[in-house]
Amino acid sequence: MHKDHTPYYMFTTHSQLDKSINSLLGIIQGISIDSEINQHEINYLQLWLEEHKDVQDKHPFNELIPVVSDALSDGFLDVEEKENIKWLCEKLSSKEYTNKTTADLQRLHSILAGIAADSHITKKELVGLSSWLMEHEHLKSCWPYDEVDSIITGVLSDQIIDKKEHNSLMSFFSEFIDLYDDKTLTAPIFTTENSIQGVCATCPEITFEESLFCVTGASNTYSRREFFEVIESLGGKATKNLTKKVNYLVIGAEGNPCWAYACYGRKVEKAISLRKEGLPLVIVHENDFHDALLDT
Repeated sequence: MHKDHTPYYMFTTHSQLDKSINSLLGIIQGISIDSEINQHEINYLQLWLEEHKDVQDKHPFNELIPVVSDALSDGFLDVEEKENIKWLCEKLSSKEYTNKTTADLQRLHSILAGIAADSHITKKELVGLSSWLMEHEHLKSCWPYDEVDSIITGVLSDQIIDKKEHNSLMSFFSEFIDLYDDKTLTAPIFTTENSIQGVCATCPEITFEESLFCVTGASNTYSRREFFEVIESLGGKATKNLTKKVNYLVIGAEGNPCWAYACYGRKVEKAISLRKEGLPLVIVHENDFHDALLDT
Protein backbone atom coordinates (compact mmCIF):
# COMPACT_ATOMS: atom_id res chain seq x y z
CA MET A 1 0.00 0.00 0.00
CA HIS A 2 1.31 3.46 -0.87
CA LYS A 3 2.18 5.51 2.21
CA ASP A 4 -0.14 8.31 1.04
CA HIS A 5 -3.08 5.93 1.27
CA THR A 6 -2.35 4.70 4.80
CA PRO A 7 -4.24 7.44 6.72
CA TYR A 8 -7.30 6.91 4.56
CA TYR A 9 -7.28 3.12 4.59
CA MET A 10 -8.87 2.73 8.03
CA PHE A 11 -11.90 4.66 6.81
CA THR A 12 -12.34 2.85 3.48
CA THR A 13 -14.18 -0.21 4.74
CA HIS A 14 -17.92 0.25 4.89
CA SER A 15 -18.05 -0.62 8.59
CA GLN A 16 -15.39 1.95 9.55
CA LEU A 17 -16.95 4.58 7.33
CA ASP A 18 -20.33 4.10 8.95
CA LYS A 19 -18.75 4.08 12.40
CA SER A 20 -17.10 7.43 11.73
CA ILE A 21 -20.38 9.00 10.67
CA ASN A 22 -22.37 7.35 13.48
CA SER A 23 -19.77 8.57 15.97
CA LEU A 24 -20.15 12.13 14.75
CA LEU A 25 -23.94 11.88 14.93
CA GLY A 26 -23.70 10.47 18.46
CA ILE A 27 -21.34 13.26 19.58
CA ILE A 28 -23.73 15.89 18.23
CA GLN A 29 -26.64 14.26 20.06
CA GLY A 30 -24.63 13.82 23.24
CA ILE A 31 -23.28 17.35 23.59
CA SER A 32 -26.69 18.85 22.81
CA ILE A 33 -28.87 16.41 24.72
CA ASP A 34 -29.54 19.04 27.39
CA SER A 35 -30.21 21.69 24.68
CA GLU A 36 -27.01 23.49 25.73
CA ILE A 37 -23.52 23.31 24.21
CA ASN A 38 -20.48 24.73 26.00
CA GLN A 39 -16.89 25.29 24.92
CA HIS A 40 -15.61 22.00 26.38
CA GLU A 41 -18.17 20.14 24.29
CA ILE A 42 -17.25 22.15 21.19
CA ASN A 43 -13.62 21.20 21.81
CA TYR A 44 -14.55 17.52 21.90
CA LEU A 45 -16.33 17.87 18.57
CA GLN A 46 -13.13 19.43 17.25
CA LEU A 47 -11.36 16.19 18.14
CA TRP A 48 -13.50 14.36 15.61
CA LEU A 49 -12.29 16.79 12.97
CA GLU A 50 -8.69 16.18 14.01
CA GLU A 51 -9.17 12.43 13.73
CA HIS A 52 -10.32 12.86 10.13
CA LYS A 53 -8.14 15.71 8.82
CA ASP A 54 -6.12 13.30 6.63
CA VAL A 55 -9.24 12.23 4.75
CA GLN A 56 -10.96 15.58 4.40
CA ASP A 57 -10.59 15.47 0.61
CA LYS A 58 -12.09 11.98 0.28
CA HIS A 59 -15.75 11.13 -0.12
CA PRO A 60 -17.91 11.35 2.00
CA PHE A 61 -15.71 13.41 4.32
CA ASN A 62 -15.23 16.07 1.65
CA GLU A 63 -18.96 16.76 2.06
CA LEU A 64 -19.19 16.37 5.82
CA ILE A 65 -16.04 18.02 7.17
CA PRO A 66 -16.60 21.45 5.53
CA VAL A 67 -20.09 21.57 7.05
CA VAL A 68 -18.76 20.75 10.52
CA SER A 69 -15.79 23.12 10.16
CA ASP A 70 -17.98 26.00 9.01
CA ALA A 71 -20.39 25.39 11.87
CA LEU A 72 -17.54 25.57 14.39
CA SER A 73 -15.73 28.50 12.78
CA ASP A 74 -17.28 30.98 15.21
CA GLY A 75 -16.73 28.70 18.22
CA PHE A 76 -20.45 28.15 18.60
CA LEU A 77 -22.91 25.52 17.36
CA ASP A 78 -26.44 26.81 16.96
CA VAL A 79 -29.60 24.75 16.48
CA GLU A 80 -29.68 25.20 12.71
CA GLU A 81 -26.05 24.11 12.33
CA LYS A 82 -26.62 21.10 14.57
CA GLU A 83 -29.65 19.99 12.58
CA ASN A 84 -27.77 20.43 9.29
CA ILE A 85 -24.96 18.16 10.50
CA LYS A 86 -27.41 15.57 11.81
CA TRP A 87 -29.34 15.61 8.53
CA LEU A 88 -26.17 15.16 6.48
CA CYS A 89 -24.98 12.32 8.73
CA GLU A 90 -28.28 10.53 8.24
CA LYS A 91 -28.02 10.96 4.46
CA LEU A 92 -24.44 9.70 4.33
CA SER A 93 -24.99 6.73 6.65
CA SER A 94 -25.18 3.47 4.72
CA LYS A 95 -27.85 1.10 5.98
CA GLU A 96 -26.78 -1.46 3.37
CA TYR A 97 -23.64 -2.47 5.26
CA THR A 98 -24.45 -1.53 8.86
CA ASN A 99 -27.71 -2.68 10.44
CA LYS A 100 -29.78 -0.41 12.64
CA THR A 101 -28.67 -2.04 15.89
CA THR A 102 -24.98 -1.61 15.13
CA ALA A 103 -25.47 1.99 14.00
CA ASP A 104 -27.48 2.92 17.08
CA LEU A 105 -24.98 1.27 19.42
CA GLN A 106 -22.18 3.28 17.81
CA ARG A 107 -24.24 6.41 18.34
CA LEU A 108 -24.92 5.49 21.96
CA HIS A 109 -21.19 5.17 22.62
CA SER A 110 -20.62 8.65 21.22
CA ILE A 111 -23.63 10.13 22.99
CA LEU A 112 -22.10 9.01 26.30
CA ALA A 113 -18.78 10.50 25.25
CA GLY A 114 -20.46 13.77 24.26
CA ILE A 115 -22.23 14.03 27.61
CA ALA A 116 -18.96 13.47 29.48
CA ALA A 117 -16.95 15.79 27.23
CA ASP A 118 -17.14 18.77 29.60
CA SER A 119 -16.55 16.63 32.74
CA HIS A 120 -19.91 17.67 34.14
CA ILE A 121 -23.05 15.54 33.95
CA THR A 122 -26.38 17.16 34.80
CA LYS A 123 -29.83 15.87 35.62
CA LYS A 124 -31.10 17.44 32.38
CA GLU A 125 -28.56 15.42 30.38
CA LEU A 126 -29.54 12.17 32.13
CA VAL A 127 -33.23 12.86 31.49
CA GLY A 128 -32.45 13.47 27.82
CA LEU A 129 -30.38 10.28 27.68
CA SER A 130 -33.17 8.35 29.37
CA SER A 131 -35.59 9.55 26.69
CA TRP A 132 -33.17 8.46 23.97
CA LEU A 133 -32.94 5.00 25.55
CA MET A 134 -36.72 4.71 25.68
CA GLU A 135 -36.85 5.49 21.96
CA HIS A 136 -34.26 2.78 21.24
CA GLU A 137 -35.51 -0.16 23.30
CA HIS A 138 -34.51 -2.52 20.49
CA LEU A 139 -30.99 -2.21 21.96
CA LYS A 140 -32.00 -3.95 25.19
CA SER A 141 -29.63 -6.80 26.12
CA CYS A 142 -26.93 -5.20 23.91
CA TRP A 143 -23.86 -3.74 25.59
CA PRO A 144 -23.94 -1.08 27.07
CA TYR A 145 -27.70 -0.32 26.89
CA ASP A 146 -28.71 -2.27 30.01
CA GLU A 147 -25.82 -0.90 32.05
CA VAL A 148 -26.57 2.71 31.08
CA ASP A 149 -30.31 2.28 31.64
CA SER A 150 -29.68 0.76 35.07
CA ILE A 151 -27.28 3.42 36.28
CA ILE A 152 -29.55 6.28 35.11
CA THR A 153 -32.55 4.72 36.83
CA GLY A 154 -30.58 4.42 40.06
CA VAL A 155 -29.24 7.97 39.98
CA LEU A 156 -32.55 9.61 39.04
CA SER A 157 -34.55 7.69 41.66
CA ASP A 158 -34.16 10.62 44.08
CA GLN A 159 -33.80 13.26 41.32
CA ILE A 160 -30.41 14.29 42.76
CA ILE A 161 -26.92 13.58 41.47
CA ASP A 162 -24.66 13.57 44.52
CA LYS A 163 -20.87 13.78 44.36
CA LYS A 164 -20.33 10.02 44.59
CA GLU A 165 -22.87 9.33 41.85
CA HIS A 166 -21.38 12.03 39.63
CA ASN A 167 -17.88 10.59 40.00
CA SER A 168 -19.19 7.14 39.13
CA LEU A 169 -21.11 8.44 36.11
CA MET A 170 -18.00 10.23 34.87
CA SER A 171 -15.89 7.12 35.45
CA PHE A 172 -18.26 5.08 33.29
CA PHE A 173 -19.15 7.62 30.59
CA SER A 174 -15.56 8.79 30.13
CA GLU A 175 -14.52 5.33 29.00
CA PHE A 176 -16.36 5.98 25.71
CA ILE A 177 -14.52 9.21 24.89
CA ASP A 178 -11.80 7.62 22.75
CA LEU A 179 -13.50 7.48 19.34
CA TYR A 180 -11.81 4.27 18.21
CA ASP A 181 -11.32 2.47 21.51
CA ASP A 182 -13.71 -0.48 21.88
CA LYS A 183 -12.44 -1.35 25.37
CA THR A 184 -14.76 -0.09 28.07
CA LEU A 185 -15.62 -0.66 31.70
CA THR A 186 -12.19 -0.88 33.32
CA ALA A 187 -13.54 0.37 36.64
CA PRO A 188 -16.63 -0.41 38.75
CA ILE A 189 -19.86 1.49 38.10
CA PHE A 190 -20.93 2.41 41.62
CA THR A 191 -22.11 0.71 44.77
CA THR A 192 -24.44 1.61 47.60
CA GLU A 193 -23.31 -0.16 50.75
CA ASN A 194 -23.23 -3.82 49.65
CA SER A 195 -25.44 -3.48 46.59
CA ILE A 196 -24.38 -2.71 43.05
CA GLN A 197 -26.09 -0.51 40.49
CA GLY A 198 -25.43 -0.01 36.83
CA VAL A 199 -24.96 -3.66 35.90
CA CYS A 200 -28.34 -5.37 36.31
CA ALA A 201 -30.90 -4.83 33.56
CA THR A 202 -33.85 -2.57 34.42
CA CYS A 203 -37.18 -4.43 34.39
CA PRO A 204 -35.84 -7.28 32.24
CA GLU A 205 -38.09 -9.67 30.36
CA ILE A 206 -37.27 -13.17 31.61
CA THR A 207 -38.21 -16.33 29.74
CA PHE A 208 -37.73 -19.55 31.69
CA GLU A 209 -38.63 -22.15 29.06
CA GLU A 210 -35.43 -23.58 27.48
CA SER A 211 -33.29 -20.77 28.97
CA LEU A 212 -30.03 -21.41 30.80
CA PHE A 213 -29.53 -19.68 34.17
CA CYS A 214 -26.50 -19.14 36.38
CA VAL A 215 -26.65 -17.68 39.91
CA THR A 216 -24.07 -15.71 41.89
CA GLY A 217 -24.02 -13.86 45.20
CA ALA A 218 -25.91 -14.41 48.45
CA SER A 219 -29.66 -14.59 48.93
CA ASN A 220 -31.89 -14.64 52.00
CA THR A 221 -34.74 -16.15 49.99
CA TYR A 222 -33.29 -19.20 48.26
CA SER A 223 -30.30 -21.44 48.64
CA ARG A 224 -28.42 -22.12 45.41
CA ARG A 225 -30.10 -25.52 45.19
CA GLU A 226 -33.56 -23.96 45.65
CA PHE A 227 -32.81 -21.46 42.87
CA PHE A 228 -32.00 -24.34 40.53
CA GLU A 229 -35.13 -26.28 41.52
CA VAL A 230 -37.40 -23.29 40.82
CA ILE A 231 -35.78 -22.62 37.47
CA GLU A 232 -36.02 -26.25 36.38
CA SER A 233 -39.64 -26.50 37.51
CA LEU A 234 -40.48 -23.73 35.03
CA GLY A 235 -38.78 -25.45 32.11
CA GLY A 236 -35.43 -23.72 32.40
CA LYS A 237 -31.96 -25.12 32.96
CA ALA A 238 -29.39 -24.17 35.59
CA THR A 239 -25.62 -24.34 35.72
CA LYS A 240 -22.95 -23.52 38.28
CA ASN A 241 -20.54 -22.31 35.63
CA LEU A 242 -20.92 -19.13 33.62
CA THR A 243 -20.38 -19.94 29.94
CA LYS A 244 -21.27 -18.40 26.60
CA LYS A 245 -24.43 -20.53 26.54
CA VAL A 246 -25.92 -18.87 29.64
CA ASN A 247 -28.92 -16.62 28.96
CA TYR A 248 -29.37 -15.11 32.44
CA LEU A 249 -27.02 -14.44 35.35
CA VAL A 250 -29.03 -13.84 38.54
CA ILE A 251 -27.28 -11.74 41.21
CA GLY A 252 -28.31 -12.43 44.82
CA ALA A 253 -29.96 -9.47 46.56
CA GLU A 254 -27.53 -9.60 49.47
CA GLY A 255 -24.76 -8.48 47.17
CA ASN A 256 -21.10 -8.90 47.88
CA PRO A 257 -18.91 -6.41 49.78
CA CYS A 258 -16.03 -7.21 47.42
CA TRP A 259 -17.93 -5.47 44.61
CA ALA A 260 -17.13 -2.11 46.22
CA TYR A 261 -13.48 -2.56 45.29
CA ALA A 262 -11.56 -3.76 42.24
CA CYS A 263 -14.31 -5.91 40.73
CA TYR A 264 -17.91 -6.94 41.07
CA GLY A 265 -17.24 -10.57 41.68
CA ARG A 266 -15.74 -13.04 39.25
CA LYS A 267 -18.96 -14.21 37.57
CA VAL A 268 -20.35 -10.70 37.17
CA GLU A 269 -17.08 -9.46 35.76
CA LYS A 270 -17.03 -12.36 33.29
CA ALA A 271 -20.67 -11.73 32.36
CA ILE A 272 -19.86 -8.12 31.52
CA SER A 273 -16.96 -9.28 29.35
CA LEU A 274 -19.27 -11.68 27.50
CA ARG A 275 -21.80 -8.90 26.94
CA LYS A 276 -19.07 -6.68 25.53
CA GLU A 277 -18.29 -9.48 23.06
CA GLY A 278 -21.86 -9.16 21.80
CA LEU A 279 -23.52 -12.08 23.57
CA PRO A 280 -27.14 -11.39 24.62
CA LEU A 281 -26.50 -12.37 28.25
CA VAL A 282 -28.89 -10.59 30.64
CA ILE A 283 -27.68 -9.77 34.16
CA VAL A 284 -30.69 -9.94 36.47
CA HIS A 285 -31.11 -8.69 40.03
CA GLU A 286 -32.75 -11.23 42.33
CA ASN A 287 -35.71 -8.90 42.97
CA ASP A 288 -36.54 -8.89 39.25
CA PHE A 289 -36.14 -12.66 39.22
CA HIS A 290 -38.82 -12.96 41.94
CA ASP A 291 -41.08 -10.56 40.00
CA ALA A 292 -40.74 -12.82 36.97
CA LEU A 293 -41.72 -15.80 39.10
CA LEU A 294 -44.89 -14.01 40.20
CA ASP A 295 -45.73 -13.11 36.60
CA THR A 296 -45.20 -16.73 35.58
